[in-house]
Amino acid sequence: MYLYTYSIGVYTSAGYMLRIDCREAEKNSKTTPGSECALTSLAIDEPLEYASLYLDGNLQIWVDVEDSLDI
Repeated sequence: MYLYTYSIGVYTSAGYMLRIDCREAEKNSKTTPGSECALTSLAIDEPLEYASLYLDGNLQIWVDVEDSLDI
């Protein structure tokens, strides 16, 4: 993850790079302060998981689950 641009760069074994702009990926997500923090942590700690969720179209589902875990 590039901290200054808030993006994730995923490199393939074929030498290609896919860059995901996290702000763009999250702009239509319905989040709470807790899930925003969790998304940031996911992008930093598990960038491949974040990229997979985004590319599969499951980022909002992940956010919804995170929010349902809040007590």
